[in-house]
Amino acid sequence: MSVVFLLIIIGILVASVFLIAFIWAVKTGQFDDSYTPSVRILFDDDISSSPKDEEQTTDINLEEKSKKP
Repeated sequence: MSVVFLLIIIGILVASVFLIAFIWAVKTGQFDDSYTPSVRILFDDDISSSPKDEEQTTDINLEEKSKKP
């Protein structure tokens, strides 16, 4: 029976440590993200990039640069 009390005490101590760590992280701003929600609408979820697309984009950029004086 004393082992049960020991395990309960250890469990409460471990839970307390995690609770204190969580409260500390919240107070120091670890979970503050004010930038991402404002630009989330700008990102496209259906982006599928293939190596061919990247090569074509690179070729177009090189052609544009060679045309400039």
